[in-house]
Amino acid sequence: MTPLGEDLQTAKNNIADFQDITIRVLEYLPNVLSGSKEKNNYIIYVSTNSGTTKYLRPINKKIFINSPTNFKDNFKAFQLVLAKVKTGKKTDKIEKDIIDSVLYTIQQSIGVGLDLTVHPNSARKHVGNRFEELVRCVFTEIGITNKRLVLKIPYTSDKSIKYYKSENDVVLSPYPKVKSTSKDLNPNEVVVSVKTTSKDRMGKMFLDKILLEKFVNHPQKIIGIFLNDVQRKDTDNISYTLVSGSFLVYTQFIGKLEGVYYLDPPPTATKAPYTNYMKQFSELITTDIKTLLTP
Repeated sequence: MTPLGEDLQTAKNNIADFQDITIRVLEYLPNVLSGSKEKNNYIIYVSTNSGTTKYLRPINKKIFINSPTNFKDNFKAFQLVLAKVKTGKKTDKIEKDIIDSVLYTIQQSIGVGLDLTVHPNSARKHVGNRFEELVRCVFTEIGITNKRLVLKIPYTSDKSIKYYKSENDVVLSPYPKVKSTSKDLNPNEVVVSVKTTSKDRMGKMFLDKILLEKFVNHPQKIIGIFLNDVQRKDTDNISYTLVSGSFLVYTQFIGKLEGVYYLDPPPTATKAPYTNYMKQFSELITTDIKTLLTP
């Protein structure tokens, strides 16, 4: 079997791949964790090995499924919910909670697994890559056409034409095939920024909206999908990273995004006026996506 650290650094191509790696991590954790600290419903696990102590990323105990057996059961329910979403049937709160909880468990299992087995610099890169892959796999499961797209924007430099590459994590389409290309964006498609956190990235989404709309010369739907906005502070505390004031300033003076979605929203996101703009990820795939992708 492939070593766990190597497996975590390998691209995942379907939802079953994510189920397998999550179970591997959940079964591995009890063997390497030596303790934990808790703050505001978040658990910071501790691992001590050969005299080296590692403090892992904060885990929301309310939505993280730490039992491999429970995860397997919830994953089966998750697949049934996705099948229901694909056929256009309505979902209830329990089913939406299953979506958020299972996806959060998958991504955070990958995160803590990488924390334990890989150098921090490499871990950050792969955590982000797996999250993008996970989101794309979910959209594929519910029958929504999607692809990663690099838009090449020409500009003049030293009397020659050069190209700025605008990397779009995911483009969602109402059509059988994504119509956006490296030269243009289809106005009926949705550009998605997929990041594990909005820290240092929220402003870029608004800048991208200005840049893309200026280049393609039409309004463009843009949304953000984030895992969470919380980080470990020292060894036994947490801090929230959503810069809420900046978000409102960007929204009021630059322009509104079509939506911001979290698997684990920070406290601010659950209060007015932020609830007008920020929602659970499950709301996106069960409700909002129908409106967003209506031509």
